Amino acid sequence: MKKNNVMNAFPVLEDLHHSLPNFCGWESEISTIVNHQEPIFKTTIEGTDPPSINQIWAGFACALHFHQPTIPTGENGALISNLQYMFEHPQQGDNHNAEPFAWCYRRMGEFIPQLVAEGCQPRIMLDYSGNLLWGLRQMGRDDILNSLKKITCDTQYQPYVEWLGTMWSHAVIPSTPIPDILLQIQAWQHHFASIFGAEALKRVKGFSPPEMHLPNHPDTLYEYIKALKACGYRWLLVQEHSVETLEGWGLPHEQKYIPNRLIARNSQGETLSMIALIKTQGSDTKLVAQMQPYFEAKTKQKQSISGIEVPALVTQIADGENGGVMMNEYPRDFFRIYHEMRDQNGGNSGVIAFNGTEYLELLEASGVNPEDYPTCQAVHQHKIWQQIDPSQATPEAVEAVITDLKQTDHQFQMEGASWTNHLSWVQGYENVLEPMKQLSIAFHQKYDSLVQENPHITKEFHYQQALLYNLLLQTSCFRYWGQGTWTDYAKELYRRGMEILS
Repeated sequence: MKKNNVMNAFPVLEDLHHSLPNFCGWESEISTIVNHQEPIFKTTIEGTDPPSINQIWAGFACALHFHQPTIPTGENGALISNLQYMFEHPQQGDNHNAEPFAWCYRRMGEFIPQLVAEGCQPRIMLDYSGNLLWGLRQMGRDDILNSLKKITCDTQYQPYVEWLGTMWSHAVIPSTPIPDILLQIQAWQHHFASIFGAEALKRVKGFSPPEMHLPNHPDTLYEYIKALKACGYRWLLVQEHSVETLEGWGLPHEQKYIPNRLIARNSQGETLSMIALIKTQGSDTKLVAQMQPYFEAKTKQKQSISGIEVPALVTQIADGENGGVMMNEYPRDFFRIYHEMRDQNGGNSGVIAFNGTEYLELLEASGVNPEDYPTCQAVHQHKIWQQIDPSQATPEAVEAVITDLKQTDHQFQMEGASWTNHLSWVQGYENVLEPMKQLSIAFHQKYDSLVQENPHITKEFHYQQALLYNLLLQTSCFRYWGQGTWTDYAKELYRRGMEILS
């Protein structure tokens, strides 16, 4: 790869008041950057040997998720971050937490260097939505971005930190129009590279779905995995209750603590697979804030894959800023457990901290074949393939089975599954979903053929402006908080988007 030319050509947005985020226009360059098979964590800390799989009994991997939506509430209806709105309206609700939230977005850039200086071996995976990163740039919060750049771009700290990709505007994948899944994934990659650089983007190999939402419609899941692989991703986080065995059962307990191969079959009989790390035990921020994955890992034993003994891995993700437990208790326990590990075993044997890609690379370097990982599929798909031989599937036959199952099986649904299974992202939100669908259709009707004829159109303002509203309308917050102000925001984004496309 001629990385120097690509790296130098890729733009880093410096104008903090630019009206559009840097989120498209460099599709070919991005594809060149991310589609490689080079190891990410092959070398760990300079001057030390990498962890030996023989000396590790179990590991834990923790990720922090951060997001703030973009809303049309700035001066004269300008698009601004909800974080900015919180700062400007401190008397409303819990908006007084705006600065504590900002501190949470910044603090890993201070915690990691401090722990490293203290002789510890910390690990953390970071998931920041594109909305949030754009909002921080709009607000001129260089203190936050520079803190994150320190642990992202300084080679001294790269062994300890892994960024996870996500959907740019925090769109839940099962209800995102299929043609926009790839655009959302690419938009995040563009935006991340514009801030942290192409070399940093090369190292982003894991994907964190918003709301841990996994599509279970065969065609949506297939296109999702296809898009992830096209964008260079090697693995994704999956919530344990959103998958099942190929026989239709919940995952056996121990299978949740080793990598799985997620199988995606579409209605035309095509199959793809991708490595999945299983997130367990729901979404309670206390699990990560109080470092429960570390203590659970201490109860785990090695498992065998391909006849090779490998450490079990406890994987968790939580919002990195929501609630007093993350704002107040997390720093205490984060430092406490790494000090404990340092004092007991130097952080390199027994129970240790991992990042996701680091763990997978350790297993492969030890001779494990990823094809031997246990398999899983999206929940409820067994009921479909029980009635149709996947090799004989047609779109019409699959839809007929889905329609029949919806009528005869009250537990069956094709809305996907996530940690918010008590909340439907579809039912009761037709006033958001239908406009979202219509805006997407209008966008693709206008631009798909034009982009095919001239890919450079994605660099032009009119395309980028239309894409922005199309992606923003898909933000999950416009449904999460129920009917009212948030759905009104969605209506305004739809109106502006259609006006641009008309």
